Amino acid sequence: ASSARLGLDAAFEETQIKIGRRLAIKVLNASKFALSMGIPWDADEATVAAAPAPCLDASVVSEPIDRAVLAALADVVDAATAAFEEFGHARALEVTESFFWTFCDDYIELVKERAHGNAPAGEAGAASARAALAIALEVLLRLFAPVIVFATEEVWSWWRTGSIHRAPWPGKEQLIDPMGSVDPQLLASVAAVLTEIRRAKTEAKVSQKTPILSLTIEAPAQITGAVASAEGDLKAAGRVQTLTTDVGGDAITISAIEFEPQA
Repeated sequence: ASSARLGLDAAFEETQIKIGRRLAIKVLNASKFALSMGIPWDADEATVAAAPAPCLDASVVSEPIDRAVLAALADVVDAATAAFEEFGHARALEVTESFFWTFCDDYIELVKERAHGNAPAGEAGAASARAALAIALEVLLRLFAPVIVFATEEVWSWWRTGSIHRAPWPGKEQLIDPMGSVDPQLLASVAAVLTEIRRAKTEAKVSQKTPILSLTIEAPAQITGAVASAEGDLKAAGRVQTLTTDVGGDAITISAIEFEPQA
């Protein structure tokens, strides 16, 4: 029903039910991941219960790609708010859902090693990723709440008090970058490079878990600049040891790739 635009006769489609189910399940699973950062995977219930609440302080978000995802989310809040003010609930859902899948498929994949504390960025880098995950999740839950009523209420109960349906509609204040402006497209640029690295592994018929000893990325200056800002995350996500960038061309090209010999 939420996907049907006002003024149009919408026929019932079973595929929309399946899409909604998949989205609700993803909300639950992504939330479990984002809220488990810093908690050992084998922790007992007492350890989990005693864990500190996820940080929602934007001043902790220091890494460029973390700041970029919040900047991009601020644009989503603007678009969804404007849509609802015009009674465009379908448009509000569309922009929120589109960002959410990017958040899951690109951002989480890029920062999960750092969020777990397994990257060279250290504790400050881990704290930055965890805070960005928590802030983004909290805002996304409120954006989804009018549509995904029960899954968002369930997740809210895991770490927030009261009902999400009595929480205020999100504004941009929580997402303002205290360190100054950052390119909201940085995440998209880095994610595009990760996609090419994964494609190179697929074409070489090796597992995505196969380490890469070295590779060279040739891309436009905007892309190489983004790679430099998030090199640690990109290397961790792509399992790359040495990464070289060259400015040139209109597309992203992966060359001189050397895989770790397989036993």
